[in-house]
Amino acid sequence: MFKGQPKGLFALALANTGERFGYYTMIAVFALFLRANFGLDPGTAGLIYSSFLMLVYFFPLVGGILADKFGFGKMVTTGILVMFFGYLLLSIPLGSGTVALVGMMTALVLIGFGTGLFKGNLQVMVGDLYNDPQYASKRDSGFSLFYMAINIGALFAPTAAIKIKEWAELSLGFDGNAAYHFSFAVACVSLIVSIAIYYGFRSWFKHVEGGKKEGGKKAEVVDTLTPEQTKKRMVALFLVFAVVIFFWMSFHQNGLTLTYFANEFTERSASGIASMPFNVWNLVAVIAIVYALFSIFDRETSKKGKWIGVGVVVLAVAFLVWQYTRLNGSIEISAPIFQHFNPFYVVALTPVSMAIFGALAKKGKEPSAPRKIGYGMLVAAIAFGLMAFASIGLNTPVEQAAVRGTDAETLVSPYWLISVYLVLTFGELLLSPMGISFVSKVAPPKYKGMMMGMWFVATALGNFLVQVGGHLWGNLPLWVVWAVFLGVCVISAIFMFAMMKKLEAATE
Repeated sequence: MFKGQPKGLFALALANTGERFGYYTMIAVFALFLRANFGLDPGTAGLIYSSFLMLVYFFPLVGGILADKFGFGKMVTTGILVMFFGYLLLSIPLGSGTVALVGMMTALVLIGFGTGLFKGNLQVMVGDLYNDPQYASKRDSGFSLFYMAINIGALFAPTAAIKIKEWAELSLGFDGNAAYHFSFAVACVSLIVSIAIYYGFRSWFKHVEGGKKEGGKKAEVVDTLTPEQTKKRMVALFLVFAVVIFFWMSFHQNGLTLTYFANEFTERSASGIASMPFNVWNLVAVIAIVYALFSIFDRETSKKGKWIGVGVVVLAVAFLVWQYTRLNGSIEISAPIFQHFNPFYVVALTPVSMAIFGALAKKGKEPSAPRKIGYGMLVAAIAFGLMAFASIGLNTPVEQAAVRGTDAETLVSPYWLISVYLVLTFGELLLSPMGISFVSKVAPPKYKGMMMGMWFVATALGNFLVQVGGHLWGNLPLWVVWAVFLGVCVISAIFMFAMMKKLEAATE
């Protein structure tokens, strides 16, 4: 799985892991912070939350345009610095008045702009590593590994956010609202780690940073496409962009309505073996087992490597057994902790998906990237179908708020959400890394930075539409809320398959 990849991939992936850890630590508690600190209703909190996500994914267009002129490496470095100051401002407890609101909005703009300079351009650099013919066939698998690294950072983020907030409350005596800012401060530290990794291993990928050549001349972009080929590719890209808007509109309910659901409609404690998935170290042990098993059964693994794999499996299983013997009573389930399941599934399932598609590729039956995206939309629809089924007979959010803490509450098992995140992750693995790979492959060379930016603009529009869930959260039956997202995913999938010939022709 890791063999045959350019070493620059691992350096860039690790740099991105640090930045993503800080971002997801913040995002794990941000929607709850908005309601607790400023007393906002679900719709208004959703508007701010989705607007921030829109900024995070819109500014890569600006970052891409600037990178096409000044170089990807310069924009990545500048982006980290801008993000640092944004997170630093967000970390300052300013209360809940006008000053606090203005300070928060300023911080969100800085974080969004800095992310725009950093995120898309780093991914363009990853894609350019595969322009070398010896790595060209590894492009899709390389982006799957890169995407996995992003989610390693995201895996630990919810636990970090919760534990740091609890530490600020219990050890430092801060009230709940002020304690949130300690979770935000984690991002500052993670960005320092990211920039250290970036410059520590820069020699591995410096050749794809772009910008100026020696002597001050601008690096030339080689573009051998005809105007007709360029047009065909641009049309294909914009068709994909149109579809992914609705995927992200639905998927990023994980930080809004799915978090509301976890907070208001999910059982708030678990005991016995049912409590083990809520400890991130247990999930790490499961990941270790998955990767060790792949190592054991991989024909290319040496005999020594196979025995190391066996040892890892034994140690990981022993750790899980030990954790089970230490269980005593029930544990409290905090709503943000559910957000660690999606990155857990991404990391654990990446080798599975790579193995499946690798086997299909050897038989000449691997689906094209556009076809994978279409399947991803259908899988996302199934996830919201599960949510709709789980929500039949539950109170509306307004009714639930009126009876909170009484026997009239309607609560469901946390395993509904855990299962939904599993299905959503299958959809994400089919769509997100494949979409990024598709853009890096199909984008005309002279527009590569801008087109990667447009991928993020489509994501931004989808994230802005996330607020739809917040506005629906009130008097409507919950199954209706989830049915809205089921519907947009199905319609998007139908559109994707209808345009498949045009999309696949662009890659020829």
